[in-house]
Amino acid sequence: MSTAAAVEFDGIGQSFSGVRVLRGVSFTVGASRTLGLVGENGAGKSTLMNILGGNLRSDTGRMILRGQPYAPAHPTDATRAGIGLIHQELNLFSNLTIAENIFLTSFPRARALPWIDQRTLHARTAALLRDVGLELAPDTLVDRLSAGERQLVEIARALSLDARLIIFDEPTTSLSARETGTLFALLRRLQSQGIALIYISHILDHVRQLCHDLVVLRDGAVVAQGPIETFSTPAIVSAMVGRNLTQLYPTRRGAPATEPALEVRGVSQPHIVCDIRFTLRRGEVLGLSGLMGAGRSELARILFGLDPCSRGEILVSGRPLAGANTRRRIERGLAFLTEDRRHEGLCLEASIADNLALASIRSHARTPLKLIDRTGWQRAISTIREAVRLTAKAEDTQPAQTLSGGNQQKVVLGKWLLASPSVLILDEPTRGVDVGAKFELYQLIMDLADRGSGILVISSEIEELIGVCDRILVMSQGEIRGEFSRPEFSSERLLAAALPRESPA
Repeated sequence: MSTAAAVEFDGIGQSFSGVRVLRGVSFTVGASRTLGLVGENGAGKSTLMNILGGNLRSDTGRMILRGQPYAPAHPTDATRAGIGLIHQELNLFSNLTIAENIFLTSFPRARALPWIDQRTLHARTAALLRDVGLELAPDTLVDRLSAGERQLVEIARALSLDARLIIFDEPTTSLSARETGTLFALLRRLQSQGIALIYISHILDHVRQLCHDLVVLRDGAVVAQGPIETFSTPAIVSAMVGRNLTQLYPTRRGAPATEPALEVRGVSQPHIVCDIRFTLRRGEVLGLSGLMGAGRSELARILFGLDPCSRGEILVSGRPLAGANTRRRIERGLAFLTEDRRHEGLCLEASIADNLALASIRSHARTPLKLIDRTGWQRAISTIREAVRLTAKAEDTQPAQTLSGGNQQKVVLGKWLLASPSVLILDEPTRGVDVGAKFELYQLIMDLADRGSGILVISSEIEELIGVCDRILVMSQGEIRGEFSRPEFSSERLLAAALPRESPA
């Protein structure tokens, strides 16, 4: 192996219950270089990184780390070997300080005494925070940090353990454009210091901006690899999905009706949203754009009855929702796909079938004793699995936590489709979802709209809203600041409307 390599994967294979998820994976990560690792959900990326991080042992193959054989039996072995793993779901304790999170497993001691050397702890934390460009006190509670700041704390923790190879798993999915720019500047600085990076992302523009090399996994095997400049974006997409995607967004067949599905009249909540007014028509896909902190997700939670509303009126199919709790709103035809599918959209330890049943199980209680009609329910599950194109490998009894991100999102969407909603609110519906699964989700959205449901799509990706929506509203500082029909769509107009207004002097 070349001394210029940070780690080499040589013929890595892995199976679970007889199903092969990695098939002879071989590639090299160069020292001081960033390698982009891409593939559809379920392609094997996370399994491979769990093997590198010591969470799994491979069935076949070997790894060589900086010229030496490497076979970690535990995550601590990987940490001692200088490998850091920054997960998509950040592993920080929100009730602890920054310093406590960074040194949780390696607190500096006061000589030979059994207590923590607080002065050294704070000094070392302050130095690490300067290294990652975070201007915060070491004793700041993590609960007070933004997503971008938490990401930097995770990186500081990896640096505290002298990591020479750091894996980033979907690091920008919860970051604003400014926070993403800050992160990229830091990653380029780490490269210049000799640290190798593996960057996993479904945002191919980010991969092309940041990475030197690219590896594409499909069905557990390497199907393409080489310098990033040798790949166009369409070529990457084609390698990922195994076919040419002639378009990223489905063609809309139907057109919105004139009848309202959802009417929002003057909805306000102090310091959250102010005088929100709009109508979502039956069969319409309405986008809600805006910068992080504009109030989009907060508005969705108010509409669904999760958060209070101090003033205003909400109507579904012409009927007011005054006083209706969330359960009643579901019964009235309102559905909400939350941006945090893992914590709010799914019961991860429950089966796929049980998750699909969450919103509509009452409708299958046919007998006077309210017992479930098992035959009808199984038929409904089979129908919805086919409708959302859930992977055939997944059994109905399989826990939801074992699915890829894209298939988890399909389960959440399937749960709501079984409830036959007249209004579906989707908050960041394709976050962390690969390009092939995105197209399928877009097609499901279009099909539901064609059947007469009103769809409200909240997304941080302007291109996504332009691709799927009939009309787009733009929020800023808790207010609606712009409304655009399809002929008026442009990234520049939407961004200009989203920018905060300066406060009067």
